[in-house]
Amino acid sequence: MAAGGVWVFREDGVMELKSAGVQPSAAAAPSKKALVYVPANETMRSLEALEQRLGSLGWERYYENRDIVQLHWHDGGVDLIALPRDFARFRSTHIFEIVKKIKPEFKVRSL
Repeated sequence: MAAGGVWVFREDGVMELKSAGVQPSAAAAPSKKALVYVPANETMRSLEALEQRLGSLGWERYYENRDIVQLHWHDGGVDLIALPRDFARFRSTHIFEIVKKIKPEFKVRSL
């Protein structure tokens, strides 16, 4: 696992990670994040639970395949939320996408 650094383009067009040379301390290790539905103080632990909460707020299934489920706002707006079908692949990028688009109802909590 890389310690961190900066991605730079080499002359041949390939990106390379330039190490910062500093090892992260245990205290600086990233903590796990959880998505919380604020009105019920419920931590989202499955795609089904999350989709149920999003559905109650007006989000509908728009597209799905074996890997992802996309939801869109029922009024036909341009907002889409893409989620992995396998909840074990749910990452912080998915969490923050939901929080950004549906801020009052969802928040991020450190575990």
